[in-house]
Amino acid sequence: MTVSTKAWTAPGFRRLSTAWVFTNLGDSALYLMVAVWVKEFTGSDVAAAFVFVALGLPALLAPFIGMLADRMSRKALLVANNIVLVPLVLSLLLVNGPAQLWLVYSVIFLYSAAGYVTASAQSGIIRGMLRDEQLASGNGILSTIDNGLRLISPLIGTALYVGIGAHAVVMLTAACFALAAVVLAWLPASAAPAPSAEDRGYLRELVAGFEHLFRVVALRRLTLAIAIAFGATGLLNIIIFPALDAMNVDAATIGWLVPLQGAGALVGGILSAMLVTKLGEGRAAALGLVLLAAGSALLTFGSLSLAAVGMVIAGLGIPVTVVGFATMRQRLTPDALQGRTAAAGNVSINLPQTIVSIIGAGFLAITDYRILIWLTVAAVLLGAVLAAGARSRTAEPHAVEVDAAEA
Repeated sequence: MTVSTKAWTAPGFRRLSTAWVFTNLGDSALYLMVAVWVKEFTGSDVAAAFVFVALGLPALLAPFIGMLADRMSRKALLVANNIVLVPLVLSLLLVNGPAQLWLVYSVIFLYSAAGYVTASAQSGIIRGMLRDEQLASGNGILSTIDNGLRLISPLIGTALYVGIGAHAVVMLTAACFALAAVVLAWLPASAAPAPSAEDRGYLRELVAGFEHLFRVVALRRLTLAIAIAFGATGLLNIIIFPALDAMNVDAATIGWLVPLQGAGALVGGILSAMLVTKLGEGRAAALGLVLLAAGSALLTFGSLSLAAVGMVIAGLGIPVTVVGFATMRQRLTPDALQGRTAAAGNVSINLPQTIVSIIGAGFLAITDYRILIWLTVAAVLLGAVLAAGARSRTAEPHAVEVDAAEA
């Protein structure tokens, strides 16, 4: 009997994907608008920049959030998370000026933390919903939705903000989370993950996701590879404006370069399942990183045309790497650890990038931006070499491959 590798055939996956559309639509429309909104009513670049600080700080809560996703019904957690987001986002309607800046930062902090809840709970639901051979297809579909809406949602948010005002974007976002909660409420029921029989203490349980990523050989190599490569791209966040100056174009040109990257990412998301299935997770992730390095290198030549091509190529590679990593992580992680391992994976990718951006900003004042780009390219290629060596034999469902198993 032929067994389908398509995630669409799994009970509940179409509903999960529909909810993901609403979640992404609201998410992408809001977060960029809020920074612009704060900039307008405060007139302060620093105040606007702190919106992104508020978005980044919940990474520190990721282990606690991952533990929550491993201790209760993930379906109930996802539904409750989206319900809570509705009044939380609507509280932004109370903002009338700088006096309510604290409310904006508070909402954005909690809103970002809710994103970690979604990622942790959803990873476990996907693992339980899909067989090993369907994971690449499922992650590819969700990545395509994510990247597709990142092209459309900011345009919708901008149009509403310019045409009607910030409150219209707030209302749209709240409605999206409400619809996501309704759709998720009808997902096939899933029980809470079974707790580990071994009592290892609260702190050991809290960091169990990081421990698992380190203990499983293939996961350790791939996590290290992506942490190095994506961490290095933190330099790209700070060299973009010097690079645009070298091209003799206005800073606003970034407004159409970023969508080009998004277009590449959309194609990459569509191709990612096929590439992960044919090449394996590690080599597919390595291919994605090579594309990211090649695209980044084209930013050094001071040519807008080459930069545009580079953004498309870099965008093409990112989802292939992300889908390869997510598929391996879900496949080699037992159900009871899915939430914490997903949270640990997100921290391992996002935190190095933030740190490199902060450190790189200091070097930019004394270093040619092209040197920083070539350093990024070298680090991303190093990550590709490491990722290519991250291989695991086909595992039985929920089996874990550890050092001892390879000894």
